Amino acid sequence: MEKRKIQIFDTSLRDGEQVPGCKLNTKEKVSIARKLEFLGVDVIEAGFPTSSPGDYKSVQEISKSISKTVVCALSRAIEKDIEIASLSLKNAKRPRIHTGIGTSDCHIRYKFNSTPEKIIERAIHAVKYAKKFVEDVEFYAEDAGRTENEFLAKVCETVIKCGATVINIPDTTGYCLPEEYGNKIRFLKENVKGIHKIILSTHCHNDLGLATANSLAGIMNGAEQVECTINGIGERAGNTSLEEIVMIIKQNNHLNFFTDINTKLISSTSCLVSKYTGMKVQANKAIVGVNAFSHSSGIHQDGVIKKRETYESINPEDVGICESSIILTARSGRSALAYRYKKLGYFFNKNFLDSVYSIFLEYADKKKEITDIELKIILDKVNLKHKKNNQILHSHSRNDRRINVI
Repeated sequence: MEKRKIQIFDTSLRDGEQVPGCKLNTKEKVSIARKLEFLGVDVIEAGFPTSSPGDYKSVQEISKSISKTVVCALSRAIEKDIEIASLSLKNAKRPRIHTGIGTSDCHIRYKFNSTPEKIIERAIHAVKYAKKFVEDVEFYAEDAGRTENEFLAKVCETVIKCGATVINIPDTTGYCLPEEYGNKIRFLKENVKGIHKIILSTHCHNDLGLATANSLAGIMNGAEQVECTINGIGERAGNTSLEEIVMIIKQNNHLNFFTDINTKLISSTSCLVSKYTGMKVQANKAIVGVNAFSHSSGIHQDGVIKKRETYESINPEDVGICESSIILTARSGRSALAYRYKKLGYFFNKNFLDSVYSIFLEYADKKKEITDIELKIILDKVNLKHKKNNQILHSHSRNDRRINVI
């Protein structure tokens, strides 16, 4: 069966920037947008132009700077929002307006103080109005995760008739379980007339830690686009992590999906976004965390040294990281210690390694991690000990410092 392409819609510059304290200036946004295009994302949501003059300018400048990727601007289902979004996209080669409205009972009653019928009327008007400015119009049914499927299907069918090209099904509060969200996507695929004419998109939040799992369930049930962010940044607990969903697709061939992402640029893109946003990546973050390819347990270290796949399902080189890290701690064994010394150019026989290891453990019990500088100090101590015992050390070439105890 032919693989199905999953479009990657990156909203780091819009939803991602909604994190408190995560403010990007126009120059930084343009730099990230260019990196995202180079990474291979299909759509860049550049901002919410009506929210501030700065956001408007950023969308405008990104539109000028991006040549291949779709540039998208968010708006509410309000004429002025849509007009401002269209103006900000004036120079975009491939512009998209992303407009929509809340569809859950909670949003209809309490946010809009409205009725389902009036919400549909506003959705119709918003899509028709946006189509006057651009051909590519994405509609979002905010809080779709908590929207009754029958009403959601009715909204989708209506906006398709009005010319929507993409429909976004957001789990706005991270409420859904994967099976529930997947079933929602499947229900729409099977019950909405004209659904085959448009791209169905996921947009999942991570309030319960299920954003990536829900997005995966969505595409497994027929969605063709995933809305996500670099490092999983975003409102509250964040959004679906781009690197996670992309690498799940890449590593699991049986899913029969593919993306156009150049995964070897993931690490550098993650670093750039972290640098500009000031949002540090948690150490144990999947794919891009500093510990994602680090090993400190002796059993794990021995396995990885013998064959990487024993404890790593992803090759670090596939995401732009040179190699796995062997971190020396009190839990490390002799093989890890020999491996790290080998990296420094030292090769030991078993007896000498035993001597080094005993002193290493003394250091490791006092510290969280042993550095290369400390490894050399330990080696000097062992050498001094052997000299006092009238033992001769033979060192070969500078590049091959093979130490033998005689």
